[in-house]
Amino acid sequence: MTDDEYWHLDDDEPNWDFKDRDIAILCELSSDPQLSSRELTDVLKRNYDIDVSHVTVSESIRRMRNEGVFREAIIPNEDYYIFSLFEFKFNAENFADNWRDAMEFIKEDAHTLFFFLSDGEYQWKTVMMFRSRRQASQWIHNCYKEHGDVIANLRNSAIHNVLKFQTDPQIYEDLRDETTD
Repeated sequence: MTDDEYWHLDDDEPNWDFKDRDIAILCELSSDPQLSSRELTDVLKRNYDIDVSHVTVSESIRRMRNEGVFREAIIPNEDYYIFSLFEFKFNAENFADNWRDAMEFIKEDAHTLFFFLSDGEYQWKTVMMFRSRRQASQWIHNCYKEHGDVIANLRNSAIHNVLKFQTDPQIYEDLRDETTD
């Protein structure tokens, strides 16, 4: 597998033709992820005037999940963990030979919640979770020990007082707007 192929493994966009029912399901599940398909069927009828069976709702959820329309993740309450934003600057001298091992180390680490690339100055960034500042510090030490030849600098920003940690149902209205364009 080439480096280019590796970076594009997860680039398959979902191929989904959104119906009003699908958007309503996503909105309601964002509000309350614990809704059963039977409860969701009642909400769809009451709030959206969409009359479908709970089997159809369940099937729609399953198909959207399988197609990658949404992802499910269990995210612990922020009171149990500290969150940190790590930004990785590279040592270009050693990057070509060692980037993959470093990237996989970060991506596969249990502390990594969210891992992404950013525009501008090319960097990896990750949101990580730790039980303590000491644990975060030890992780940084181990990262440099294992992959210091690739990483020129690791900037760590502690995330304090998480004030919002959810997807608002209204965001899915953008999908409805796209289907009418």
